[in-house]
Amino acid sequence: MNEEIEFIIDSTKESMEQAIQHLRKQLASIRAGKANPSMLSSVMVEYYGAKTPISQVSNINTPDARTLTIQPFEKSIMKDIEKGIMNANLGFNPMNNGESVIINVPPLTEERRLQLSKQAKAEAEEAKIGVRNDRRNAMNEIKKADLPEDVQKDTEDDIQKLTDSFIEEIDKIYSGKEKEIMTV
Repeated sequence: MNEEIEFIIDSTKESMEQAIQHLRKQLASIRAGKANPSMLSSVMVEYYGAKTPISQVSNINTPDARTLTIQPFEKSIMKDIEKGIMNANLGFNPMNNGESVIINVPPLTEERRLQLSKQAKAEAEEAKIGVRNDRRNAMNEIKKADLPEDVQKDTEDDIQKLTDSFIEEIDKIYSGKEKEIMTV
């Protein structure tokens, strides 16, 4: 296999892996039934005049399946953390006990579970679109390369097999998340 073909396949595989990583990150922020520190990944806290991710100004723990505790590194920013959680519009009502901020994660209703499942499916579809775009770009690169017809056909088949395996992985990741969301 010549270097150009190898480069096309490697860069395509890398792009597809990035689509999978992005999907995992997006799905981690979608709430399932249990409390999870990643639920607060979108929360930004005003810290010395700058918007800072909550994970950089506090420790986030899950003492049980329905509770998140946020322990700030500095007690002076407790109000800012509560404000950041409210501004993130996650549907949580933070409580302050003087030492830490506590969030009781309410159980999901059936309707909300279906909404979250649809959101997860949309994220999976976005990842599939990304993978298919990477395939299309690779196919275009192969056509531009001055290759013998049989080598070009074999390389296109390899790219298609790679695409199929990534689409299958996306489906597995989505089914796992859907099961997690729908489990009461």
